[in-house]
Amino acid sequence: MFDNKTILVTGGTGSFGKHFTKTILENYQPKKLVIYSRDELKQFEMQQQYNAPCMRYFIGDIRDSDRLKRALEGVDIVVHAAALKQVPAAEYNPFECIKTNVLGAQNLIEACLDTNVKRVVALSTDKAAAPINLYGATKLCSDKLFVAANNIKGPRDIRFSVVRYGNVMGSRGSVIPFFLEKRKTGVLPITDPTMTRFNISLQEGVDMVIWALEHAWGGEVLVPKIPSYHITDVALAIDPDCRQDIIGLRPGEKIHEEMITASDSVNTVDLGKYYAILPAGGHYSLEDYCAKTGAQTVTPGFCYNSGSNEQFLTVDDLRALVQAQL
Repeated sequence: MFDNKTILVTGGTGSFGKHFTKTILENYQPKKLVIYSRDELKQFEMQQQYNAPCMRYFIGDIRDSDRLKRALEGVDIVVHAAALKQVPAAEYNPFECIKTNVLGAQNLIEACLDTNVKRVVALSTDKAAAPINLYGATKLCSDKLFVAANNIKGPRDIRFSVVRYGNVMGSRGSVIPFFLEKRKTGVLPITDPTMTRFNISLQEGVDMVIWALEHAWGGEVLVPKIPSYHITDVALAIDPDCRQDIIGLRPGEKIHEEMITASDSVNTVDLGKYYAILPAGGHYSLEDYCAKTGAQTVTPGFCYNSGSNEQFLTVDDLRALVQAQL
């Protein structure tokens, strides 16, 4: 579905955007692939690696609705990866996070409705499930906006969906690059020794977005089945000789992460490789979705939590993944 199509990625100079670009260029023949972001230096640096004839680099901010509408003219597919994502920064600068993650999401939705875009997938985060920090709350708002956008599309042939996943292995700002740098000091700071996190590779995240663009009905929040890890095991995988200093939780930080809450279970189905949280009271029923996709409903009260996950990465697993990042 990507051949001879125009694709736009917001926040496209980030870790996801670069890997999505690589995957699309290697496997498809898009008409245009547009990177939309506000940082000219990151665009310049990305252009040195990805400069295929179909590539376009647009300077713009999702806070700017007029620029978005102009950039989306002729675009068929949108992947929304732009966001302010750092939990401590969002706690300290809450409205800046709201302006990008919530108001920017609504700007994008309205621009897509006005410009004949066909498919939209927005990237979410595990922090949007039962959020306790400002970043998670803004992403939950964003998720709700994209899900509800399907209710106002009218006769337009457009579908809005969301993908929600955990920490991306080796992405900018994630724990592995941080620990790799900190091991030079001989000390790895641990916020809480019982902490767990979900883990997904960049390629798995990209593959999930591509699957959603091809298969989502519109309105789903799609969640991958992925392993968890103990933060202390990551530290051991990085360097078992480093001292682990317990420094306490940062503002807004969870000990375990959750992607599906028990309250979501009544609208959640199992698609095999993924779960889907379906829109409550949306334009299709749970029964119809299961009948046509082969999905199975989950047990009432089901929740998907990094601490109670059935699959955990071992220290050896993590060490192999770390080595692959070097």
